[in-house]
Amino acid sequence: MSGDHAHKRHQMESGSVDCNSHKHKDKYKDKEHQRERDNSKNGNSEHRSSSEKKHREKEKEQLKHKEKRKEEKFHGSDGKYRDKENGFASPPSIKVEEDNGYYHSIKHEKSLKRERDEDEYKHKPKKVKVENENKVKKRRQEDDSDYEEREETRKPKKRTKEEKKDTTGGRKKAKNEPEEKWKWWEEERHTDGSKWKFLEHKGPVFPPPYEPLPGHIRFYYDGKAMKLSPGAEEVATFYAKMLDHEYTTKDIFRKNFFKDWRKEMTSEEKSKITELKKCDFTEMHEYFKAQSEARKQMSKEEKRKTKEENERILQEYGFCVMDNHRERIGNFRIEPPGLFRGRGDHPKMGKLKRRIRPEDIIINCSKDSAHPRPPPGTRWKEVRHDNKVTWLVSWTENIQGSIKYIMLNPSSRIKGEKDWQKYETARRLKKCVERIRAQYREDWRSKEMRIRQRAVALYFIDKLALRAGNEKDEGETADTVGCCSLRVEHIRLYPQLERQDFVVEFDFLGKDSIRYYNKIPVEKRVFKNLQLFLENKQSEDDLFDRLNTSILNKHLQELMDGLTAKVFRTYNASITLQQQLKELTSPDENIPEKILSYNRANRAVALLCNHQRAPPKTFEKSMQNLQIKIDEKKKQLSAAKKEHKAAKADARTLRDEKSKKAVEMKKKAVERISEQLMKLEVQATDREENKQIALGTSKLNYLDPRISVAWCKKWTVSIEKIYNKTQREKFAWAIDMADDDFEF
Repeated sequence: MSGDHAHKRHQMESGSVDCNSHKHKDKYKDKEHQRERDNSKNGNSEHRSSSEKKHREKEKEQLKHKEKRKEEKFHGSDGKYRDKENGFASPPSIKVEEDNGYYHSIKHEKSLKRERDEDEYKHKPKKVKVENENKVKKRRQEDDSDYEEREETRKPKKRTKEEKKDTTGGRKKAKNEPEEKWKWWEEERHTDGSKWKFLEHKGPVFPPPYEPLPGHIRFYYDGKAMKLSPGAEEVATFYAKMLDHEYTTKDIFRKNFFKDWRKEMTSEEKSKITELKKCDFTEMHEYFKAQSEARKQMSKEEKRKTKEENERILQEYGFCVMDNHRERIGNFRIEPPGLFRGRGDHPKMGKLKRRIRPEDIIINCSKDSAHPRPPPGTRWKEVRHDNKVTWLVSWTENIQGSIKYIMLNPSSRIKGEKDWQKYETARRLKKCVERIRAQYREDWRSKEMRIRQRAVALYFIDKLALRAGNEKDEGETADTVGCCSLRVEHIRLYPQLERQDFVVEFDFLGKDSIRYYNKIPVEKRVFKNLQLFLENKQSEDDLFDRLNTSILNKHLQELMDGLTAKVFRTYNASITLQQQLKELTSPDENIPEKILSYNRANRAVALLCNHQRAPPKTFEKSMQNLQIKIDEKKKQLSAAKKEHKAAKADARTLRDEKSKKAVEMKKKAVERISEQLMKLEVQATDREENKQIALGTSKLNYLDPRISVAWCKKWTVSIEKIYNKTQREKFAWAIDMADDDFEF
């Protein structure tokens, strides 16, 4: 059935080709007759040379020969249409090159090359010769009347090439087109606790092995050059690279480094190198500094090669397949060995972070997947198939004994689902927060001390967005605390301070050794309870000695399913942003002013959550450069206003159209420069206010992105002004689902 249908279709197509070729011949003859009639009318026939007439006759003969050859190729000697030759189907329309440069539409030209037969080989030399004659003819007849006809025949050729590009260039198009985003939020979630059904990846990328220093780069001890063993030299380079950093000036850093460095030395080196102050790492430091400068001065070609290599590694190791979708991996590279820095005055700063080897690595993937292969000659510590967890690779680092993970990128389904669930839990808290507040207020009067302590701690977590604080081993980590681990030394009570009653002063190191300092008036009952908690205690004693995070979170679970201390922090951050945006945003503001209002609302959240930062080292310089730009723009505006005023005076005198246009142009220039100046001034204000505030932490971790998306849609602010590309990928679910009327 299909064969008969194909045969009929080929017959119809061959008929159309023949028909088209005869029409083409008739068209050609008609034009020849028309040309002769025109020549006879104009009396130009006598100027035609006999050689040109012979040439036209020769062309006609060649055309007939070409048509005959084409019919033989299409129908064969038996008169039947050739369905297939050499196992390939004949194309529906085949290029027919004629001696005069005319041809039909080309389709699937390449497939014709597969259908070579004896006739093609026989005619091929003649075809080449004809093509050369065509070129000669085109040069001779450049001014001939059939020039327009040749131009018309060129157009199909151009279109055919474009068609060819479309068919063969599909890969390029597909590469340039953005990949279709997986809208996982529109699908049903796993209800059995599993995170995935199928997971396949290539494993981690290990840092390159250590390369010894060149022979002319030396280490000196007590003024004498000394050759170090490879292990000791590698650790020495870690310290040499940091000579410019303030860490190397800290006693604890130097002490820890020297202690761990000696463990890597040979017995001979240990006996010689006994004091760090006698060590000279200057040559090493200068060598690495020169290398860093050389990398900055790389040529475009070198940068391109590096970029291509990084892209190759990313494509191979930076993606995994999860449940039939290609997902981006967060950080697939194992951290290289070095010296531990820590945050603030961490007691372990300067200790050696050892090189992670395949034998330290645990791989997690599907049983039915292609398991990652370890480097040659090595083996993994373990290969697991646990679909209840979200990590792909894990290992234990040697400094604090904590487990490190390779996980999916923030834009992945697993991370997105976790974020979405986090903000939905915070929204559920909104419905019952008043009941919980009433409960802990009542507990302030409880007869049990543990209940009173729990109620006061919960009040601080709710009102001040304090972290709960976890128990830590003494001396092993930095002395950072949270609400439950506050000590007596961390607070001071003032019955009256700065015209306020019942003031509590907090001063302690929070997460990442960031200092939390705040003076806050509290309710009288809270103040009285704090006085009670402080009785008969020393400065190093716990303020809430009958409370820890486990007890607190267990109580919170009873108040609301899924409620933890962090949910309070997320809820208060998001609700604060929403309230601040309503108060600060005005319909009269332009886009830069609205963005400033958004940043101010975000700053209010950052202050609530104590997201501080040290002012950038380049802050003063960047502010000076910005001020220079503002001053220059003010001068431009002053000059533009003067020009506008002069143009108006000229227009009043001349009263012509040209002077009126000049006034309009000058007016637009003033408006444009005024807008540019306003943007610069808003930018300066924004930078100054952000000097010691980190906006990114709250924006990425504590603020429901749907609030920001709804605000953008309501005030027609581009989402790109609030979230960069990476953040937009992370919050794709929120951008898709939030409308301008979304309420947290």
